[in-house]
Amino acid sequence: MLGTIIQQTVNALTIGSIYALIALGYTMVYGVLRMINFAHGEMFMLGAYAAFLALTLVVGDIGAVGAIALTLVFFGAIVAVGFVGVGIERLAYRPLRNSTRLAPMLSSLGVSLSLVTGVQILAGPQPVGFPSFFPTTRFDVFGGTVTLVQIGILIAAFILMFGLYTLVNRSRMGIIVRAVSESRPTAQLLGINVNLAISMVFFSGPLLGAAGGILYASYYGIMSPTMGAVIGLKAFTAAILGGIGSIPGAMLGAYILAFVEVGGTALLPVVSGGVLGTEYRDVLSFAILILVLLIRPAGILGEPVSEESMVYKREF
Repeated sequence: MLGTIIQQTVNALTIGSIYALIALGYTMVYGVLRMINFAHGEMFMLGAYAAFLALTLVVGDIGAVGAIALTLVFFGAIVAVGFVGVGIERLAYRPLRNSTRLAPMLSSLGVSLSLVTGVQILAGPQPVGFPSFFPTTRFDVFGGTVTLVQIGILIAAFILMFGLYTLVNRSRMGIIVRAVSESRPTAQLLGINVNLAISMVFFSGPLLGAAGGILYASYYGIMSPTMGAVIGLKAFTAAILGGIGSIPGAMLGAYILAFVEVGGTALLPVVSGGVLGTEYRDVLSFAILILVLLIRPAGILGEPVSEESMVYKREF
């Protein structure tokens, strides 16, 4: 029993870490631009494909040199996707910044479809096996099985999330981004480079999403052009659950969602006598989204929005 609890807890933490990396991208863009970037799930997908392309250029056994090469591949791929995110913002979102909120949202849907179609044309629509970035070593912990892949994903995710926390709360760029989030017109009057702050958000968000894509593909050993659709929606659900626009909320929502998924799918076959199985995992995720929107639309750590705050925040 203890072994099962440990194993399922590690499973939930692993999946939650991946969800958190993607959810942070959604919440950062919304926090600054009050916009839902529906193309963010495709940054998750591009990360896996960029890493796979870079891996084809890496030759050699996995030793000390191989580990360094894999690390360089990982960071090179996520940085490349970060620059893709900056380019997308510059071409597809910035010209629509002063229009209605619906326009950039529709533009993001167009970008999402374009990226999926482009990858399907270039790499093919079929799923592709993805090599793990970590050795497939297994450890027995009080009767539960914990893999080195899971440990590596947890370490990588926590390092990236801590890096984002440091950037936002302990750096000059973080102060600039938070100022733009409060009020773009006021930030401009104070001489802040608003475009630079928004570019930083669209660099760091896709970078984290790409990292999530690489870790996800390493964990499950497969990638596909459409892999960002469902996972992106789950990460969006996590961001709403925790409080869209809140960085701690996005991380909290991601781990809660992962524990509900893992725990629910483990208990459903037992409770239902085998009638309901693991195929209802996604149903649990989106049922949570509906419940949150009905009970607490602002999320767990989100601020309730009043008419006065909407008038104060509104920018024309």
